[in-house]
Amino acid sequence: MKKKAERIRVMLADDHPIVMAGFAMSLAAPEFDVVAQARTPEEAIAQFGEQRPDVLILDIRFGEQLTGLDVARRLLADTPDARIVFLTQFDQDSLIKECYRIGGRAFITKDCDPEELAAAVRRAHAGELYFMAPIAERLASISVLGDVSPQALLDERSLEIFTLMAEGLTNAEIAERLDVSSKTISNASQAVKEKLGIHRPADITRLAVRHGLIQP
Repeated sequence: MKKKAERIRVMLADDHPIVMAGFAMSLAAPEFDVVAQARTPEEAIAQFGEQRPDVLILDIRFGEQLTGLDVARRLLADTPDARIVFLTQFDQDSLIKECYRIGGRAFITKDCDPEELAAAVRRAHAGELYFMAPIAERLASISVLGDVSPQALLDERSLEIFTLMAEGLTNAEIAERLDVSSKTISNASQAVKEKLGIHRPADITRLAVRHGLIQP
């Protein structure tokens, strides 16, 4: 008699009940078993420890102090073979890279179709990586062209200045915030623009959003 295949035990963690309900319905196939749902980072950590799911589908942003990335780092520190599928409505290059860098198995957006979600869970369960097609193309481009993100090109202080510029602060406001002279910030902001090859405020803001430094 052929042995019945074991179901993949899945846990969902997202602070939007409607989103979780939708993804739970997407995983209603006989091969999946949704064993837990968490709405906060703390619940996610606790329920993962209690349920030990095969795959955790984890939202990146909870609107709280802890993020999904923080949760993942804690879980992977305790359980290095944890299979995590990151879920988000944001797809900045830096965010995608960080998800895979810390040990995520897949990165999917909330508008993906049920078949893609199921495929990501299957691949993660098998210990493999899964890439949505558009994301795979972008990661390949980054690999070929090199990392041109602000985080890679700027030191810590310059990155802080860049982020404040992207938020729309003037040189005078940045100088006051950082308790330095306006002349210092004027020189530093010009150096940042030259290093990144951008000068218009709108382009600075777009770059910061793209790499997850500020919210859109």
